[in-house]
Amino acid sequence: MEFIDTHIHLDGPEFDEDRDDVVERARQAGANSLFIPAIDVKSCESVLNVCERYPGYAYPMLGLHPEEVRDDWREALKGIRQYLDRPDVLAKTIAVGEVGIDYYWSREFEHEQLEAFEEQVKWAVEYQLPLMIHCRKGQQELVRILRKYEKDLPGGVFHCFTGNEKEAAELLTFERFALGIGGVLTFKKSHLPEVLPSAVPLSRIVLETDAPYMAPVPKRGQRNESAFVLYVLQRMAQSYGVSEEEVARQTNENVRRIFPKAFL
Repeated sequence: MEFIDTHIHLDGPEFDEDRDDVVERARQAGANSLFIPAIDVKSCESVLNVCERYPGYAYPMLGLHPEEVRDDWREALKGIRQYLDRPDVLAKTIAVGEVGIDYYWSREFEHEQLEAFEEQVKWAVEYQLPLMIHCRKGQQELVRILRKYEKDLPGGVFHCFTGNEKEAAELLTFERFALGIGGVLTFKKSHLPEVLPSAVPLSRIVLETDAPYMAPVPKRGQRNESAFVLYVLQRMAQSYGVSEEEVARQTNENVRRIFPKAFL
């Protein structure tokens, strides 16, 4: 049984000591591809380097994370755009991400986040690349921006979805998008095991870790890694009342539909 981790920060310093081992454990567990998002200009280089280290297995996504948006966001986007404008980099890049809106900690750069996100949504249209979207406490604003480009966007993922049925229904109105589900599904107090089967068809879900963060039960509190997707997959099978093989088959099919460049 094989699966895909659509979101791991494998270039992060948390993996510097044992990156090869992490990849080998992922392979052994059944992960057949890893998607790696950049969060700023500097990480574009580290993401590309890691993907070059694991060709045909790790795939880059380039963008400016909302928590990294500051007064200099225009300069940051200019730096990231320089990567995307290189034919060799664009040929490898499978998505614009990780981008979005995050007002969880602060609204200090509220307007800058909105402008930076909209600019990167335009990139997704221009390059016809899917979006890897991060959203916390800003769904209303995020949806308003996406509506303006809905017809021209190729699709994407609402990464780390943890919302309710109403929030899921609103996001699923973007027909070419899916919800990214990770370790939160396994948490004791999570409502996702009830929300997802009632509001989200399996055809609209992709699996992820967001490693090194949010490790699933029974690994909670540890550094997360792609091999742990298996625990999310198992819990999802229980929630939907289907086999683990069916969850793997359907979510893999969803990934291939949304991220075709990873499978050319």
